[in-house]
Amino acid sequence: MKSVFLTDRGKVRQHNEDSGGIFFHENGLALVVVADGMGGHQAGDVASQMAITEIEKHWLLQQPEQLTTPEKAEGWLKEAVRNVNTSIYQYAKENEDCQGMGTTIVVVVLNQEFITVGNIGDSRCYILNNNGFAQITDDHSLVYELVRSGQISPEDAEHHPRKNVLMRALGTEAAVTMDIKSLEWEENDILLLCSDGLTNKVSTHDIHNILDDESELEVKARQLIKKANEAGGDDNISVAIVKHDWTESGSE
Repeated sequence: MKSVFLTDRGKVRQHNEDSGGIFFHENGLALVVVADGMGGHQAGDVASQMAITEIEKHWLLQQPEQLTTPEKAEGWLKEAVRNVNTSIYQYAKENEDCQGMGTTIVVVVLNQEFITVGNIGDSRCYILNNNGFAQITDDHSLVYELVRSGQISPEDAEHHPRKNVLMRALGTEAAVTMDIKSLEWEENDILLLCSDGLTNKVSTHDIHNILDDESELEVKARQLIKKANEAGGDDNISVAIVKHDWTESGSE
């Protein structure tokens, strides 16, 4: 497979509260994560970095043969995220400056045959394949709930004043539910994981066009970040792109 992760502070924020990474295991297994932290002072970057560090620890301790089916990957992901949530929640309770902190998370476990996708909050995962370009995850936000219940249109949601109000986040409560699903994926399919610093500024149409061009993955990632910054860059921007390509060893 080929992969790249890039994060950018943006043009307005003083700190980057996004974190992420791509971590490899044996037998072609990989873990891709993006987290967008929130909280007073610098607590947001504490929460997102804790999420990445803790889930990486669980990943490295896991035996690869225990992640070889979607069912096993889903079970591992539920348990790992449950433990990460507890770690962040307890840390916030014990450190006054971090009380109330939390983070979104979108995470993918993958090998050559399948992807298992989990998310909490409004960081997203998209797939580009022969069927087109589609969002895999659902946002856990107030505005998404209003759209789903038919109270507002998707067009209204784009400019809703409470667009960034989350209904669910990692680390803010003693327990949290992660949405998890598994899909097959095939040669040349592309995954995009991103924080809302991208999706609040760059249209789905433009994201699709950038991912669909012939450039290398790092060029695509830089183009996405550049476009978000050109549109105002008022939030941190993080993107992880993964291409199903096992014709060459390693990643780019």
